[in-house]
Amino acid sequence: MAVDGKSPKQGVEVATLSDVGLLRTNNEDSFLYWEPDSGAEFERKGRLAIVADGMGGYEGGQEASRLAVETVQHIYDTAFEGDPQQALIDAIEAAHAKIQVYGLEHPEFSGMGTTCTAVAIVGRQLRFAHVGDSRLYRVRDASITRLTRDHSYVGRLVESGLVRPEDAESHPQRHILTAALGSGPSVTPDIPEQPIPVQQGDIFILCSDGLWSVVHDQELAAVVGENSLPESCARLVKMAIDRGGPDNITVVILKISA
Repeated sequence: MAVDGKSPKQGVEVATLSDVGLLRTNNEDSFLYWEPDSGAEFERKGRLAIVADGMGGYEGGQEASRLAVETVQHIYDTAFEGDPQQALIDAIEAAHAKIQVYGLEHPEFSGMGTTCTAVAIVGRQLRFAHVGDSRLYRVRDASITRLTRDHSYVGRLVESGLVRPEDAESHPQRHILTAALGSGPSVTPDIPEQPIPVQQGDIFILCSDGLWSVVHDQELAAVVGENSLPESCARLVKMAIDRGGPDNITVVILKISA
């Protein structure tokens, strides 16, 4: 595995890493960090980061997550009309439709789908659109906050008070999703009620459940608070592998540096 330490435009540090884990034979996760090339477009559209965790068999999940990441990036860029939040919603809906069409055209991938967590940082504000159980965290002053909620059977149990949040990560039914791109006639992504202000020193972590299901929130905060971003990625993935690596593991870390 190789850590990818990106060199984005001034203001954000980025590192990414994905690993197949110990029990899977292929990696059904996909991820992306993207910025427009031109300065004017960068001012309008900012930065985009995406993590998607596919499902639906050996190649179906892989194709679903790939399509999600590619479509979200393409629609966010080409159909952007000035509102980053609406652009993310439109991009998620387009990815959902694209995956459904692909599944119909390729019956061998019937049932394919994917989670998708997409983040846009424009200026000093963050927006996101989220479907599934990949996660977005913010670490600020050593305190970690989960900004997304899991669209899963266990997530519903936690919200209803039937399961404690600390027990959700190890619950045997935690992988049963209640929403995914490509599944169902339509999709409604979760979005923040208001843009989320960002400040210098904030660290944002996007990750698939192959990480958060075995590495706890406070451990995530401790690792990113004590290491460089590339080293944080490597340490977190190694922790997941040392604890069995039961699933693909993907992490994207962004730090507001200015």
